[in-house]
Amino acid sequence: MNDLFSMMARHGYALTFAVLLAEAIGLPLPAAIALVAAGAAVASHTLSGPGMIFTAMTALMIGDIAQFWLGRYAGWALLGFLCRVSMNPETCILRSAESFYKRGKVTLVVAKFIPGINTMAAPLAGSMKMRFGQFLRLDFAGALLYSVTYLMVGYLSRDFLAATLNGFHAAGRAMEVVLTAALVVYATYRAAQFRKYKKYRIVPRVQVQELAARLASEEADRVQIVDVRSHGYYDIGSERIHGSIRIEPNNLEEEIKNLSKDKDIYLYCT
Repeated sequence: MNDLFSMMARHGYALTFAVLLAEAIGLPLPAAIALVAAGAAVASHTLSGPGMIFTAMTALMIGDIAQFWLGRYAGWALLGFLCRVSMNPETCILRSAESFYKRGKVTLVVAKFIPGINTMAAPLAGSMKMRFGQFLRLDFAGALLYSVTYLMVGYLSRDFLAATLNGFHAAGRAMEVVLTAALVVYATYRAAQFRKYKKYRIVPRVQVQELAARLASEEADRVQIVDVRSHGYYDIGSERIHGSIRIEPNNLEEEIKNLSKDKDIYLYCT
């Protein structure tokens, strides 16, 4: 434990900054654990509490602001990239969008506590054209709540963490075996899930010319075109394909009841 605190004393601010910034820009690093460790270091007077809060807030805000503007200009292409490590990228994106749909912009305040949505919230806000000033206020509140919460967890549980780390050290080889086995089980689970959802990555598509030909033929009355753009890209004045109907993709359970069972349905999005 003394070695840990010695390392935190020398590199604590830099390590915490690097881990939080990395997670904020989409890399799968344990920011919460870094904050808990920093909180324990603050409790031992190895690090300064205000200094650590400033470090954490700076890292999170830099990452989130970068993600916001990337989302503003790259749109869902960026969201798809961030979701690529997910089993099903389409579900990953829609789950995050659904959180905004149900909770509104206040999602930014709690997003960092929700795995998956924490990485998606800032670029999603940017892609939905949220005003930057509003984003900045809500994201600042969320980053502060997140930082203080996990720093306090580490601060209050310093003795428990010390006992746990000492236990790991005493267990030695046994702990290495347990951790290795856990990693193997996790990797096996991820591989199985990837195979399970692989078939859903293939989405049937049709060429525009083919659909236009059907609409111009005698089969036109058997065709229903559906606009499924997310609410972030759609407003009441948006242009859409003539004759199409609009449904909200984040409310499919209800919206799907409006679709005809007697027609061939073609969906289009952004």
